[in-house]
Amino acid sequence: QVASAGASATVPSGDKIGEAAKKLSDASYPFLKEIDWTSDLWIKPLPGASASQALKAVDKAIVMGSAMDGNLLKAAAEAHHKAIGSIDGKGLTSAADYEAVNAALGRVVASVPASKVMDVYNAFAGLTNPAVPNKIFSTVNSLDANAAAKAFYEFKDVVKAAQR
Repeated sequence: QVASAGASATVPSGDKIGEAAKKLSDASYPFLKEIDWTSDLWIKPLPGASASQALKAVDKAIVMGSAMDGNLLKAAAEAHHKAIGSIDGKGLTSAADYEAVNAALGRVVASVPASKVMDVYNAFAGLTNPAVPNKIFSTVNSLDANAAAKAFYEFKDVVKAAQR
């Protein structure tokens, strides 16, 4: 167990992002339960992406991270740490911890300008061959996957409305 580096972050509650995270989590958790999280697919390199391309995308994420609100970034790290602790034998975290991660990520992403978020999105989108998400989609219930996507787009709109 990793010890805390200090006092826990202050976590907002009752905000629109938290409410939207609950809706996203409720709608997408059935989809998450269908994914084989123990597959070696998740540790394989992205097909066709060079190390240099991947590093440039990671750099965009680091730049975005350095612009994030420190308290919210700490809260997101703590939520992830807790979620990792509740992972079951199938590699799935609890629904409550999944919701907490979604809320924390929404808040921390809202703390940076949209241009930085889009830089990260575009960098990773350029690395990902369309065959990758299509392959994953083919392994799950399409209705659950579509419900998760719809909920994500609604969540994204709430986060964007809160963005600075």
